[in-house]
Amino acid sequence: MLLLWWFSLPNHLFSDPTSTVVNSSDGMLIGARVASDGQWRFPEMDSVPERYKQSVLLFEDEYFYSHPGFNPISILKAIGHNLTKDSRRGGSTITQQVVRLSRKNKGRTYWEKVIEIVMATRLEVRHSKDEILRLYASYTPFGGNVVGLETASWRYFGIPAHELSWGQATALAVLPNAPSLIFPGKNEKAFLEKRNRLLNKLNEKGIIDQTTYDLALAEPLPQKPVPLPDLASHLTERIRLEHPGNRINTSLDRNLQRQLNLLAERQYQQLKGNEIHNLAILVLDVETRKVLGYVGNAPSGKEHASYVDIITKNRSTGSTLKPFLFASILDEGQLLPHSLVADVPTVINGYQPQNFDKKHRGAVTASRAISRSLNIPAVRLLREYGLEKFYNKLKKMKVNALNKPASHYGLSLILGGGESSLWEVTSTYAAMASTLNQFVDQSSTYRINEFLPPTYVNDRTIDFGATQFEPTVLGAGAIYSTFQSMFEVNRPEGDENWHFFDSAQPVAWKTGTSFGFKDAWAVGVTPKYAIGVWAGNADGEGRPGLTGITAAAPLFFEILETLPPSGWFQEPFDDLMELEVCTQSGYRASVYCDDIKKELVPLHGSRTGPCPYHHQLFLDASEQWRVNSECYPMEEMVAKNWFVLPPTLEYYYAQTNPNYKQLPPYLANCATSESQLMEFIYPKKNEAILLPKDMGAKTSGVVLKLAHQMADATVFWYVDERYVGKTENFHELILELEPGAYILTAVDDKGNSNQQPMEVRKASAN
Repeated sequence: MLLLWWFSLPNHLFSDPTSTVVNSSDGMLIGARVASDGQWRFPEMDSVPERYKQSVLLFEDEYFYSHPGFNPISILKAIGHNLTKDSRRGGSTITQQVVRLSRKNKGRTYWEKVIEIVMATRLEVRHSKDEILRLYASYTPFGGNVVGLETASWRYFGIPAHELSWGQATALAVLPNAPSLIFPGKNEKAFLEKRNRLLNKLNEKGIIDQTTYDLALAEPLPQKPVPLPDLASHLTERIRLEHPGNRINTSLDRNLQRQLNLLAERQYQQLKGNEIHNLAILVLDVETRKVLGYVGNAPSGKEHASYVDIITKNRSTGSTLKPFLFASILDEGQLLPHSLVADVPTVINGYQPQNFDKKHRGAVTASRAISRSLNIPAVRLLREYGLEKFYNKLKKMKVNALNKPASHYGLSLILGGGESSLWEVTSTYAAMASTLNQFVDQSSTYRINEFLPPTYVNDRTIDFGATQFEPTVLGAGAIYSTFQSMFEVNRPEGDENWHFFDSAQPVAWKTGTSFGFKDAWAVGVTPKYAIGVWAGNADGEGRPGLTGITAAAPLFFEILETLPPSGWFQEPFDDLMELEVCTQSGYRASVYCDDIKKELVPLHGSRTGPCPYHHQLFLDASEQWRVNSECYPMEEMVAKNWFVLPPTLEYYYAQTNPNYKQLPPYLANCATSESQLMEFIYPKKNEAILLPKDMGAKTSGVVLKLAHQMADATVFWYVDERYVGKTENFHELILELEPGAYILTAVDDKGNSNQQPMEVRKASAN
């Protein structure tokens, strides 16, 4: 008998599935999903609120804390009542009711009562009275598919159980005794009488005073269940899949989440006019890498896939990876932040990248090229840095969505040829900011696990690993220089976009637009926060005007304004060095640079070569003509330092930089000795020319272009050694050519020449 009694209880009294419950960082409910059996049954409560505890004890089991699990007097009274009256009366204690709930409310027979009593006494031995009361509050039914006090409190009053008033607590205390009373419009009189009798008893016992009693009587009864909070529906659904049936206290800031929802709704109303129906927002805490805000999609309705959590979906990255390349190049000392890089027509193995505005600037600073999302310089920089090396760097940064070999993406990787999610991209920006903060705050050290995915679980602490003096991915100096460039240079172009930037706090940010206008990005960091915004259509439909600067950036800056100011990043002096830099070219100053300034650059910046664009020239006494020792007395020569770009770079650079001074012409009879005074702009080397067709299906002419450093030079053109014409000043020539392979030659009036093969193809019928 003793053994039967000892093993009468199962190890787990309740095995019912529970709802997935999601709380904000302050413990408030922000979302929930029904249990797998269709019941709203929240996970077990940690404690029972005092008002409900007093109410339910007085109503159900006044001697709960003194009996051994059953109350003999109550049982005898119930038996006497049931034998002499037509109505039924129960004598079960709260402990017995817990046992009955665990046994799925089996038939109310005397034998079942004996089983309940035996198990109740065993339950009293295994659990404390408070634990038993907590089990009762967690699993007692409250009408319909509502199970448990916490669930009932939210479903009937829209508040957590610990905020229940006396009127609300007493209503829920009497409800399990007759859960059918909750049906709206029926039995309300009986429900009200039950509650008021309990309130009167509480008043008579001195548990509540007269004023509290009067106020509680005036409180309305609960009606039909109210909707549960759903502040972060996509995160709640994600937690349902990743932590089904659990209560998860997230790191979400409830007030911030409300603001983000409003901002997302407002931005959607503006975007939908252009048939852009989806967007996503992610806000991270840089220091803890915890999620503070999570808007998975716009409230656009099921017809536009509003249920899809865009944050976790891979999309074309556009230009958002460019800062990673910039920082990598700076970190290895291959370039300085403001060094000039080429922005000219480029063909690499048949791949011909284009800038968004279809323009060429000849040469731009690297920082401007990255922050302005110039595609041609980015592709050229990636080729110089190394595609495979950059791909491996991204893997170290945990950009794991790139699951194919580097060769699959090619150089288009830097322009959005690969895919990643808002979750990964924003996390990587946050990791870069955290790396910089760690270096400055913790004695110039790095953490070995800095690039880890964020977490939305509030009580989880990410282990960033041990510290060391060597960076695991990127150095602090390179990151700081990258952020500085993104802050100083990356401004909205066009007057219509300045309004959302002028009032913003300092931020290093980057926009991105994918090919075909399908994805618009805006991602950025402050020392405290990382913000990621995506806009577009979940089905991949592109829209005109769907760009990062127009669709994502305005929302990005509205979000930034809602966050507390966090200042700007501190300079990591131990990973920076002062270097003399050529003001005009941005390279390490050479002996031929006249205008020199000192800049703080990444520590490995000293590895870069001296300025390649400043040279020493020899001019005549009037400084109007170039001369050399073969044609002019050496004692009369004037040495002059001159900023000279290669012909192709110069051709485009001079168009947008009116202060650029071209080389003076040579004095008559002075021979030239430069190896390359002219370059072909079109066609470029290894570039095939396609013959377009006009409306009459007749092929049009081919335009040949050449850049010459001598403004007054005359150029003679030859195709397969056949003279075809000459040009002066602007060297462009239109020729009628049949498809085939040719040798193109250009010779100037000083005898300088340039030659390259050329292939002409007929455009296809399509």
